[in-house]
Amino acid sequence: MTDLLSSLGTPLGADRVPGNPEGFRLEQNYPNPFNPSTAITFATPRSAHVRLSVFDVLGQEVERLLDGRFDAGPHTIRWTPRGGSGTYFYRITVTEGGTVLYSVARAMVLLR
Repeated sequence: MTDLLSSLGTPLGADRVPGNPEGFRLEQNYPNPFNPSTAITFATPRSAHVRLSVFDVLGQEVERLLDGRFDAGPHTIRWTPRGGSGTYFYRITVTEGGTVLYSVARAMVLLR
């Protein structure tokens, strides 16, 4: 399992990471807090490999929402968790040719 806390490398909620190209974006999920589901929107300025995962407060990956190539532009995915109430984190990592172009995480709250 992936350990979120040891691999973040950037502060939660950071909109820009030094050295990353402009145009990458991970929006705050909506609604937040949420029940029973929430939407997560991200954008890439060019085609790239995107991994979007959800983690619990212990940093354990609870679900991998996306793991594949996406075209440039905005994309939205809806997440309906199987777990109970609590704080979760979602992280996007955008890569091209094995190089990380963008990686950011945000917090969200599930109220059951």
